[in-house]
Amino acid sequence: MATRKGAGVLELAVLGLLHESPMHGYELRKRLNALLGMFRAFSYGTLYPCLKQLLANGLIIEDRPEEPNATLALQSRRSKIVYKLTADGKERLQNLLTEAGPASWEDEGFGVHFAFFSHTRADVRLRILEGRRSRLEERLESVRAALGRTRERVDSYTLELQNHGLESVEREVRWLNELIGRERAEQEQQARSFESNKDMPRDKGR
Repeated sequence: MATRKGAGVLELAVLGLLHESPMHGYELRKRLNALLGMFRAFSYGTLYPCLKQLLANGLIIEDRPEEPNATLALQSRRSKIVYKLTADGKERLQNLLTEAGPASWEDEGFGVHFAFFSHTRADVRLRILEGRRSRLEERLESVRAALGRTRERVDSYTLELQNHGLESVEREVRWLNELIGRERAEQEQQARSFESNKDMPRDKGR
């Protein structure tokens, strides 16, 4: 069974994908595996309970095509179902996309939030990126401290593994620094453009 945090990540992923397009369950599973599999192990056994809960909450609906043959209908019922987002589902997705707290910075949640950054407000994107960077900087400190304590007591292979983990975190921090720099530059440019448009004289009607 998925944890509450994991269920929240899955809910965001399902709603976000269905916002892009209605999907059959099989297609949705493939898209989720491509999305979530990059960041954590994805269990197909968690998908259908999640869909059932979203249906019960009125966030999605099932579109079931009419099947003239009752036997065939029973055999292919699930494969024919298309899941679609409702108006409440769209509203729920927008609420989830405004969340920028610690859950959106962690390993499990960050990747999914990042995947839907094109639908996320600029200020929220920046808070998530800065939160993620802060969390990784804390991790860097602890990894470096651990390396300093154990360097003389571990074999060369363990040391290489620890160094590899350290370098991976350092690379992500550099990547986040670049993203944050671009986000800030874009926001500053938009703010300047907005101020310039405010100061432009308006044509007076005749």
